[in-house]
Amino acid sequence: MAQSKQIMKHLECKNLQDYLKTLNPDVIDQLYSHPASCLAVFREVPKLGQLLIMRLLFVEQPVPKAVTTSWVDTTHAKEVTEVAQTLIQLRIWHEVQLPGGLPGWVLNDVFRKNVRVCMLEGGVSQGLRACTTPDPNQRSVEALDTYSLERWECVLHYMVGSSQQEGIAMDAVRLLLHSGLMKTDGDDPQPVITRQGFQFLLMETGAQVWYLLLQYLDTCHYHGLSQVECLTFLLQLGFSKLGCDYVTDGMSEQQLTFLQHLREFGLVYQRKRSSGRFYPTRLALDLSAGSRRRLAIQSQGFLVVETNYRVYAYGASDLQVALVGLFCEMVYRLPNLSVAILTRDSVRQALRSGITADQIIAFLRMHAHAEMKKQDPLLPGTVVDQIKLWEIERNRFTFAEGVLYNQFLAQADFEMLRNYARDMGCLTWESPEKRVMVVTKEGHDDVKRYWRRYGRGNN
Repeated sequence: MAQSKQIMKHLECKNLQDYLKTLNPDVIDQLYSHPASCLAVFREVPKLGQLLIMRLLFVEQPVPKAVTTSWVDTTHAKEVTEVAQTLIQLRIWHEVQLPGGLPGWVLNDVFRKNVRVCMLEGGVSQGLRACTTPDPNQRSVEALDTYSLERWECVLHYMVGSSQQEGIAMDAVRLLLHSGLMKTDGDDPQPVITRQGFQFLLMETGAQVWYLLLQYLDTCHYHGLSQVECLTFLLQLGFSKLGCDYVTDGMSEQQLTFLQHLREFGLVYQRKRSSGRFYPTRLALDLSAGSRRRLAIQSQGFLVVETNYRVYAYGASDLQVALVGLFCEMVYRLPNLSVAILTRDSVRQALRSGITADQIIAFLRMHAHAEMKKQDPLLPGTVVDQIKLWEIERNRFTFAEGVLYNQFLAQADFEMLRNYARDMGCLTWESPEKRVMVVTKEGHDDVKRYWRRYGRGNN
């Protein structure tokens, strides 16, 4: 029937640099008052930008643009222009007028001083103080890794509606609703997953954590928290030492509240609020690397994909089985093995949920079993091609609402109304032999009024 392009909204996960560009300039300036924030931003800018910053780090006066341009080969002039614009947007440097009217660059004074502190004095973790007394309940790195993944998977269990889910705090539920990963449907108070939520589930853990934290920073004022203070604390955690405990004495009430929210997501471990110490987990340590983060505690590969479209999940948890079930048809499950099959219907169901073919393929590659990684290519070509073909097949047909006109008594009546709808630009489809046509929903009222006037005129 009526056909029009259906727009699919894909989940966008900004890196630190892109996120800072969306903030108010005053917020960025306040952020640069902390050394850890400056170093995290410095690590995020392109290599060419880092070169320009280092060249100007100990220069207290403006430098002519012509001089900075001469530091890079002319074949990279376009890259220099793009990097210069990025540094302006991040408020790392700004343009000034030199004596004689020449344009020049000067570094943000606060940013320059704090990068110096990080480079020369090791002031990265300023604001975090390691405990000087031994912890009678010391947590090992392995225990922290296990804890952080369990807490994070608790959130994912809630999203997929797993029967194994533990309760999560209402603040976490509200965040999932705000971020558009879940929504309430009608009168049912139980949130359900959205298209963006399905895409979120297939992202790697590091990207999931970063995305949800960015959503949290946009809503932290609802909890009476400062966006600058929360982001600064996050970046400080990124430079902390894994397995080391830090004191909570001296932390503001806002930081203590934020700490409890991070505890909910598994970014920090705290045995109890009154213990006076906390342990950052690997989830938090990876944040300072921005777009280059690689989560070191990703679960081991568990999937084997065969050319007959069978997918074997060895030792998979309930959550992993639920994720595979997003795009596979589950056949049976044994104590240490789950068997599923990729079918046209199961993949099309995933596509309707907002998951793309590339995301399905990326998930299969990311969680491939160690034995699968020994072969080249990693996944069978027939399976990869077929998943893409199923997506192409579905994308050939796009749908939109329209109104069907039929049962014309005479061919002349059909042609008259068809020509009017065509002239108005609202005719979508026609079949003169069957005297049937479809007009857009927007043009229906106008076509209907014309038909009524035509009918009265004939009478």
